Parts: sequence; structure tokens; C-alpha cells
Amino acid sequence: MAVSFFDIFKIGVGPSSSHTVGPMRAAARFVERWLDEEGRLDQVAHVRAELFGSLALTGRGHGTDKAVLLGFSGEWPDKVDPDAIDGILAGIRDSGRVKLIGKHVIEFDEKRDLIWNKRQKLPYHSNGMRFFAFDADGNELAQREYYSVGGGFVVNPDEAASDRIVADTTKVAHPFNSGDELIARCKEHGITIAQLMRENECAWRSDDEITSGLDAIWEAMQGCVERGIRAEGTLPGGLHEDLEVVLDLGLADVLVETPGPQGRVHRPVLRPELPAQVPVPVHDTVVTLSESAATESPVLSQAHARSGVVATIKGEGVSKSGE
Repeated sequence: MAVSFFDIFKIGVGPSSSHTVGPMRAAARFVERWLDEEGRLDQVAHVRAELFGSLALTGRGHGTDKAVLLGFSGEWPDKVDPDAIDGILAGIRDSGRVKLIGKHVIEFDEKRDLIWNKRQKLPYHSNGMRFFAFDADGNELAQREYYSVGGGFVVNPDEAASDRIVADTTKVAHPFNSGDELIARCKEHGITIAQLMRENECAWRSDDEITSGLDAIWEAMQGCVERGIRAEGTLPGGLHEDLEVVLDLGLADVLVETPGPQGRVHRPVLRPELPAQVPVPVHDTVVTLSESAATESPVLSQAHARSGVVATIKGEGVSKSGE
């Protein structure tokens, strides 16, 4: 089995490839392929999306609803401007209209036109979707089903039924089936892992295409970091951590060693969890660390030895101990 680097690292909106990237691709594909290319787009007065199985059960938390709206609008996961997403969604929801692939405006009532079928499942996969388009008289213009099977891949029922998702048998320069084989190949040819993988990648695309693709992925990663740093407010999800507090903590500067399934691990502390000997207030959040925790943890003990400070946190109001 051969796997391309670009099958592993894909650019797309989060948080989920199966629940966000896949549904966005499916919605955009439906409008482009079955409405626009078939010459039916101008006849469309109403579209409806139905989500099934896991998409319906957990889709709200994974942004599936947002993904479908963006897909209807003609946005693709690897091309949409992340900074424009909130504005696009607000425009649809505030106006009650969506501009299909940026060409044709129709009314869109999210409660009516985006259905969450939590107790139903389509036959071939738990992440099933069904899209409809109707004219002004209610006549059906198109209907398609799609399955988001993971990794951003989307298939139709024919592909799902015929098990079209098969291993890539492309012959690469340096085949391997395990980490040990990978290392052995590198030693055999006197090359690094990066060099070996790049030579394998040439089985699918030219050297210039590889460089261009890697640059695009790197730029997307850098963009994620930059947006995260400049953003303000509350992070999505159930914890509702204040982003400013998380940034001020620095994450890497407050670490506590705790038991884990794979042994003792270090993790950032964002809430009071240990006996209060050294209070460290940051805004309205207080992190407390005991001196015993500092001496047990290599990271914290080194910081304590250098500065006499049990915990060093980026922010105001750091309480010191041992001076």
C-alpha cells in the first residue's frame, strides 16, 4: 500500500475531516455538479440538506451545519478564507438567503432546510447526507446522497456500495510496510526519511508540484497560528476557556507531571488542581502548585532551582516562593 504525503496532510477547516471537511465538499459538489453543470441552477428555488447517523448526532459540535452552508455558497475546505467564514455564515442566517456557489440567490430557512435525522442512518456509512433541490412549484430537480468516510473523502452510494475505497497500489521508489523497514531503506540508500518520502512522492506528482504543495501546507499551518494569536474571545466547546488567559499562561511554562496510560506525562495546568501552597493568579484564573509537585517534576524543579519560583507564568500577579 502506498500513501501520498498529501493524503495525510490536507488543508481544510476544522474541527473534523469527516464532520466538517467532508460535508462541505459534498454540499459544494452537489450544487456544482448536479445543478450548475446540468443547467438547472437558475431554476432552483429551494434546497434541503438532511444529515444522518453520526453527522446528525454530533454534527453541531463539529460544525457540520456551518460546513453545509459554506458548501452551498460555493466554498471549498482548502480554499475558503478562514477569516471570512463568520461573515459568510452571518450573512446567510441574518438574511435567510444563500447565494448558491456565488451565482444564484434563494431563500434558506435553516430550521426548515437543514434536517438532523438523529434516529436514522443511511445504508453504507454512519456519516450519510442527502441533498435535494426544488423549483418554485416544488418539483424535485435533483437529489443525491453522499458519505463522508473520513480524511475529507466523500463518496456517493455507487462508490460506497462497490467498495471503491481501496488501497493505493502505486509503485513508489522505496516501498515499506513498517517503521523498521523505513529506517532500513534509509540506511540502505544513505538518505534521510524526508528524502525517501520525497522520492516516493514523485510517483504521483512532479518535483515542482511537491514543493508548491508543501509550501501551501506550511503557509496554512502558519496562518492557523497567526489567527489563533490575534483572536479574542471564548474558545468553542464546552470548557469555555478565555483565549486571553490561555495565551497568557503560555501553556509550556506551567507543567505538572501526572500519571497517564503510557506512563508519567507533563500537561499544562489551567485550573486549581493541587494543594494550595503557591497561589498564582492570572486575571480571574488561579493556578496553584505545591512545592512537592515542583520538586517531583523535572520541569518545575529546574525552574525552582534557577529562580526560586515554583511556577513561572507569563502574565501578571505571579506569586513567588523560596526567595
